[in-house]
Amino acid sequence: MPRLVEPVVAFIAVAALGWVAIDRGYVSVPGLELPAITTGATPDVVTQRFSLCAVGGGTCVIDGDTIRIDGQSVRIADIDTPEVRNYGCAQEKALGDRATARMLELVNQGRFSMRFWDHRDEDRYGRKLRVLERDGQSLGMILVAEGLARPWDGARRDWC
Repeated sequence: MPRLVEPVVAFIAVAALGWVAIDRGYVSVPGLELPAITTGATPDVVTQRFSLCAVGGGTCVIDGDTIRIDGQSVRIADIDTPEVRNYGCAQEKALGDRATARMLELVNQGRFSMRFWDHRDEDRYGRKLRVLERDGQSLGMILVAEGLARPWDGARRDWC
């Protein structure tokens, strides 16, 4: 199996080798030997059942934009949802609860894949940064389309 490299390196290789394939947010180039890139404890394809998080480890939904898989927190990197803890107003809490419930429904509708976000593995809190997808569609963007989230643009904004 070809090794995985960052897209910039692969872009240069495209002209020489003629083709590339996308895998886990990186580009694989046939015949190019590089050290293996590890993605941490988070699997690429998820098939587990989720519950709402109480405390500790497990596989559960923390809120609309954060899940936990086998104890590892995963930040759904392409969206921002209202807070369900440390919220600013009652409307934010209510919308955050709806986003959390909807994400629980989405992750339990069947297997989905996770891909890297912006070529970063983790955020400053140690959460894996991933985009959740099923059949090529972002689960986060489903929440955006339903008015339960907004696309993540790198800035925290008030929901109140």
